[in-house]
Amino acid sequence: MSESATGLTVDELAARAGVTVRTIRFYSTRGLLPPPEIGPRRVGRYGPDHLSRLALIEELQHQGLTLSAIERYLGQLPPDLSAQDLAIHRALVASWVPDKAEDATRDQLERRIGRELTEEDLDRLAAMSVLVRTEDPQIFRVDPGLLHLGTRLLDVPLSLDSILAARTVVIEHTRAAARELSRLFRDEVGEPYRDSTPDAEERARMKSLSAHMQPMVVQALVTAFQRSMKQELREWLGDGPGHPDTAAQG
Repeated sequence: MSESATGLTVDELAARAGVTVRTIRFYSTRGLLPPPEIGPRRVGRYGPDHLSRLALIEELQHQGLTLSAIERYLGQLPPDLSAQDLAIHRALVASWVPDKAEDATRDQLERRIGRELTEEDLDRLAAMSVLVRTEDPQIFRVDPGLLHLGTRLLDVPLSLDSILAARTVVIEHTRAAARELSRLFRDEVGEPYRDSTPDAEERARMKSLSAHMQPMVVQALVTAFQRSMKQELREWLGDGPGHPDTAAQG
């Protein structure tokens, strides 16, 4: 995490999160945000976990949850979740928001992100589908659901070519998984209608069942991916089951 996301004052945190200072104070009094670290001259300093938690709260609000429901949701989360874990929770919540985009000027983007954007930064954000350039070079079509993730990736030391290649891999494999899972669902649910056409009531029932299953499938995919990535990293870094350090710890 870059220094631009650490040691933030309450004003800087508000600008980065796209909320008001008053909102941050309110969330803090309700226990939705942990207290800041107190630095020199008794100035509170906020870190990436505060920023990620604010993003999650705002996403839950966009989903229509009441403040009490948000308090219950956050109360069920482990208190020591990292900023990365909170970002994953937000991504799961945001996945149910319909696709949307909004116009933003370069100045607005920079205030929201908390840094000046170079042309290379804009190219990287465009490559990640976070924004689309318009005819006006100072105005962009921005995907709010991806902006937080794209901002974090700006500081990852990967080339633009690597980001594009990674995006292609993700799209190809997620589409393949969705295709196979949809086929399994159709074969199972549609089996009684192999030689006939379901009526309107049955089609509505199947649609409802599909909508009910979708959150569970997404959670299963995210969990499986997280575990696979951890295993890949352990093997890459020599921390697998057969590594001496791992065996010693056991």
